[in-house]
Amino acid sequence: MDVEIAPYDFKSPKRAGRQLRRALQNLHEGFAKSFAAGLGTLVRGEVQVKLAGVEQVRLGEFLAGLDNPTCLNRLKAEPLPGNLLLEIQPSILCPILDRMLGGGSSGPSVRRPLTEIELRLTGRITNLLCAELHRAWASVLDLQFEVVRVESSAQALQADAPQEAVVRIRFDVTFGDRRGRMHLCLPNKAIEPLADKLAVGLSAESPGETLPDSARRIGRAVCGSRAEVKVCLAETRITTSELIGLRVGDIITTRKDVGSPLVVSVQGVPKFHARPGALKGRKAILITEPLPSASRSEKGPG
Repeated sequence: MDVEIAPYDFKSPKRAGRQLRRALQNLHEGFAKSFAAGLGTLVRGEVQVKLAGVEQVRLGEFLAGLDNPTCLNRLKAEPLPGNLLLEIQPSILCPILDRMLGGGSSGPSVRRPLTEIELRLTGRITNLLCAELHRAWASVLDLQFEVVRVESSAQALQADAPQEAVVRIRFDVTFGDRRGRMHLCLPNKAIEPLADKLAVGLSAESPGETLPDSARRIGRAVCGSRAEVKVCLAETRITTSELIGLRVGDIITTRKDVGSPLVVSVQGVPKFHARPGALKGRKAILITEPLPSASRSEKGPG
């Protein structure tokens, strides 16, 4: 039987198609929003994660552009072959870890390998990331993401095939006044067979997709995300001496009337009015109406 042999240049691998890159962009834009919400809940602060770009590069080029030291995670995504790589730059990882240890969002960005405690905390972040990646890819393939190994330097991976084609997905991460980048590296040979599924399931420009269909698709992408909800009972000002002298049973007076509605904030943004109460022996609130500003922002410009 005759077998057709096609030439392949390992120094100039086949480029990932434009449709494939666009589908990956659509998928990971939804992932970025879900991961930002979950990470914000984890660190009890506002975190922004935005997709910065999707491009094909060689593995050696990707590794050469990493910080040293850095936080480089080797992931597997069963049943995909090969390994994925995830880098979180110290410039953004260190302030987040400092917050998780009880500090603020302006913690120092240290240039050293992570300590054992920091690695454990980083594991909580990467576990969250793997869970959000699983949800984001669920409409395409049921992938089981798992961290295999964590490295502090790209030198440990220099022995891998440097000419292998990979897709690099860049994310801009903001926490407080600190900014940094996160990179996700996917082997081209692993995702090429999924090109058709990605295009069908995730194309944002599908001509037959109506507004309700789009809303349902977005809803499925973020339904598992966590959001921080806060209720403000009242606010007032007291002096430092009054604060020091507070004792159990003291009463703090405020200008807020007992019958005034409470303000409910979602991810730090005021959204609703509510009334306090109880349900099955536990404190609870009843949402009464959306705030006027929230209603306008949801409807968009007229």
